[in-house]
Amino acid sequence: MFVFLQIVWSFPTVIFSLLMIMVVLYWLIAATGLIDLDLLDGAFGIGADGADAAGADGGGLSGVTGPLMRVGLGGIPLTVVFTALIFFSWFLTYFAEYLVLRHLPGNWMHTVLGVATMAGALIASIFLSSVALRPVRRLFAQLKPPTARPLLGQLAIVRSPTVTATMGSASVEDGGAGLILQVRDDAPERFKRGDRVVLIEYFAERNAYRVIGEDEFNGP
Repeated sequence: MFVFLQIVWSFPTVIFSLLMIMVVLYWLIAATGLIDLDLLDGAFGIGADGADAAGADGGGLSGVTGPLMRVGLGGIPLTVVFTALIFFSWFLTYFAEYLVLRHLPGNWMHTVLGVATMAGALIASIFLSSVALRPVRRLFAQLKPPTARPLLGQLAIVRSPTVTATMGSASVEDGGAGLILQVRDDAPERFKRGDRVVLIEYFAERNAYRVIGEDEFNGP
């Protein structure tokens, strides 16, 4: 145990150990429903299909989604992708330190090779994540609503703590298991968990719906 902790809190493993702590805290909070699974996607304006909100003009964050698509990580929430990247990077740097780096003479050699190990671990983790998340990508593809237009005008129940212009989720009864959809509202925190809203507009580039209150939709 002492050796394990020594390696976990030594360079270069400590960098990814700190990131792993942040990842674990994120998923613990996400399990409570206080934040969305696609938090980073909303922050970067990326839709669930991996497309930039800027559209097909090549602008926006194509530098983020392009490499992900090329290695088979497109269509997966960035939070899931980053979790896999950090885990595999931590795993590789840990064993590099355990098997090689800690046995090297001199601090300067350990530091230089430690930096190189971090870079190599990040590159290797991309391909490891691509393989590990391939089944997950198919799962998210199946969960994606098949069509958008027939859902417009339907009633939904807010599931997230609030609905903003960048994040929020709601459930729609479809006669089966139900659908979990991403919803958006320009007025921040107008809707809370359990509120009844109506889907009135679909944003294909973000795979999300604009919603209004049920009372507002039905009119006076």
